[in-house]
Amino acid sequence: MSTSLHPCLRRMFSDRGGNFGLMTAIMMPVLLGVAGMAIQVGDMLLAKQQLQEAADSAALATATALANGTIQTSQAEAFAQNFVAGQIANYLQSGTDIKNTTSVGVQTTTSGKSTSYQVTVSPSYDLTVNPLMQAVGFKTQHLSTSSTTVGGHSETQGSISMFLALDKSGSMGDPTTTVTTEPYTYDCNPHPNKKGKTVYDTCTGTRTRFYTKIEALKLAAGKLFGQLDSADPNAEYVRTGAVSYDIVEYPASSLAWGTAAVTSYVNALQSGGGTNSSGAVNTAYTSLTAKNAAGNDAEDAAHRQKTGQVPKKYIVFMTDGDNNNDSSGGRSYDTATKKTCDDAKSKGIEIYTIAFMAPAGGQALLHYCASDDSHYFQAEKMEDLLAAFQAIGAKASAQLTRLTN
Repeated sequence: MSTSLHPCLRRMFSDRGGNFGLMTAIMMPVLLGVAGMAIQVGDMLLAKQQLQEAADSAALATATALANGTIQTSQAEAFAQNFVAGQIANYLQSGTDIKNTTSVGVQTTTSGKSTSYQVTVSPSYDLTVNPLMQAVGFKTQHLSTSSTTVGGHSETQGSISMFLALDKSGSMGDPTTTVTTEPYTYDCNPHPNKKGKTVYDTCTGTRTRFYTKIEALKLAAGKLFGQLDSADPNAEYVRTGAVSYDIVEYPASSLAWGTAAVTSYVNALQSGGGTNSSGAVNTAYTSLTAKNAAGNDAEDAAHRQKTGQVPKKYIVFMTDGDNNNDSSGGRSYDTATKKTCDDAKSKGIEIYTIAFMAPAGGQALLHYCASDDSHYFQAEKMEDLLAAFQAIGAKASAQLTRLTN
């Protein structure tokens, strides 16, 4: 029996036919992991490239926005985070919150009238690996990068002169659709005094009401003036003036450095009367093109004396209605206003116009007077008016700064 068993055992131990299957079973997880890693490395390299490009773009865009006054330093972090998220949105896995994992740093350096912005944007996120990598124990791969730009070097370069022609007609006293809350006093707690007569205490409360158009105008103009003040805090490069009108033109706030005088003028406006824009728009135009005693352009001379620069000139023209009260229903006033707008544009003056809840005739006039479509704003509610004046302020402020790096 032992003789017959020995050859069988020898054949069994010498038979290697099953080794390949055994080795394959042992090595399969390793092979799958290697394959998964090869695929994942390619995905990671692509994701890292996309992340780097988003960081580079966000850093440059943020520095540029800071330089041209589109944003303030307090807004830089949110601006850069939103920019990164927008750039890489199509490449992120579902549920990835890139905004909260993007850090932003801003360093501001000022030398004289020049300010430089160094912006560093550092986004990161965890990339979920593919199932083959997960099969060998990996779950996520952390990706991070950083980009720093020393671009966004802004230097005061431009000067501006701006004149506002503002409608204060009776319809400007009409309510908007925007609600505000205000305090008020009222009689309360009736009680007899020592003589038996009923007297009242004075109580205070709050109530809601709608903003009027003239109130909305004052708030909107304040947005514009605030942006100019931010770009020119020392009132060295900005001159502003304003004139108001209803059926007649009212005394103007003459062009002066900064915005203090024009702010007081606008805040004192009261609504009332018909509508005739022709005189006010002409005053805005002639104020910007007046000659001095030497026969030279007075605004150019004022800026040259202070900054050595020639100013960019703007008219901001706002109405909420049609011209009226002439024999042709306001059309002669329209014709005169258009003539002035043509003259102003021929002199290189940029005209921004805002039709505030205006009817078709007012819209048509302002569309005609605007320098182009981008200079015309149709504001159908108070929020639109605020946005229009703010946009004009941003565009005018950009004239005061220039991106040099």
